Amino acid sequence: MANADVASTHLNRWWHVVGGMSMNLALGSLYAWSVFVAPLEKEFGWKRSDTSSVFTWAVVVFALTFIVAGRLQDKFGPFWVSLTGGILVSLGFFLCSYTHSLTYLIVCFGVIGGLGNGFGYSTPIPVMAKWFPDKRGLAVGLAVAGYGGGSAIFGPLANLKLIPAYGVHTTFQILGGIFLVMTVFGAFLLRNPPVGYKPPGWTPAPASKSAATTYEFSPSETLRTPAFYLMWIAYALGTSAGLMVISQLVPFAKSVHVSSAALATMGLVVGAAGNALGRILSGWMSDALGRLNVLRLMIAISMIAMPLLYKVGSDVTMLYIVVFVVYWCYGTQLSVNGSTCSDFWGTKNAGLNYGMLFTAWGVAGIIGPRIGGWAFDKYKNYQMAFYWAAGLAAVALLCELAARRPSVPVGAVGRKSVAA
Repeated sequence: MANADVASTHLNRWWHVVGGMSMNLALGSLYAWSVFVAPLEKEFGWKRSDTSSVFTWAVVVFALTFIVAGRLQDKFGPFWVSLTGGILVSLGFFLCSYTHSLTYLIVCFGVIGGLGNGFGYSTPIPVMAKWFPDKRGLAVGLAVAGYGGGSAIFGPLANLKLIPAYGVHTTFQILGGIFLVMTVFGAFLLRNPPVGYKPPGWTPAPASKSAATTYEFSPSETLRTPAFYLMWIAYALGTSAGLMVISQLVPFAKSVHVSSAALATMGLVVGAAGNALGRILSGWMSDALGRLNVLRLMIAISMIAMPLLYKVGSDVTMLYIVVFVVYWCYGTQLSVNGSTCSDFWGTKNAGLNYGMLFTAWGVAGIIGPRIGGWAFDKYKNYQMAFYWAAGLAAVALLCELAARRPSVPVGAVGRKSVAA
């Protein structure tokens, strides 16, 4: 490309961050699920474990869809995949307004919404990894920060304004319309860079702790590296703790006598802020300190913060502080694991390779909410849930400590990274 074209392309790459953030702000409404729990339980007489299963279905379908969507993104580019995701998420929310049974809600929020999340979320991470080999952690963190921050906007909007004024059913319709506009806008901004694109003046630094591989691992080669399995277990168990809190935050706040709806919802806002900032700032930190080092640090903090959150729960100020920390640690894993995947196994197959790793988050979606729902139904409090979550984080830390950057397969030739 001519110098002017290169400079223009370099400048325009930041628009892809805007597209990723817009897409993920809408998709991040998944994390606001806890604001719908009480109204639905009151209307239909469901138990906490029943409503937790809806969130679990959404997370599992999301993670499984991510594999297919990631492969489609690798082959056909991000636009149609992300557009499909946006339409499905919006449709799922709109159809939730006609909820009359738990099965129907699972289909609309869990299956259709989960499919939409899988397609929509599969595009920003590979796109950012290709556009920003020089600032991969920061760029991926910015793009996916919207997913963490979405609940800070739509959780309070739904819980304090829309549900009291219009009811939970109409609220689903309103949000569905908002999400359609946001995701379509984001989809039109997401494109892959030209083949061979490198930021002007940038050269890889092989000695860097966050240096990317110069070899493009195929999915089958990725599955033959020990690092994949250690990181998968760490990802699954480390995010289980965060998802337990996310799925139960508003009910937990009320269970420890944070009786005001505004105060309980503010915990959701504080958590969402921690989630978003964790994705951005930990991504930036990982560019300098190394991906695995940042993951290890945040999982260790999460292990300590989990039982602490239960202990301080009735103190509103301390509740907010520890919720912020827990969400920060959780958001870090969603951001830095995405960057690590591209660094370790290349960008050519990043959609599918990260899709395989992301199935760990789907498993966490089963473990985390079920721990919370089980503990509350059995003991009428969340104490055991927080201790279980701390134990899972401890195992995750051990796996992360054992993980190492994968070596290029012996005798492998070709498939050099275009960013190398």
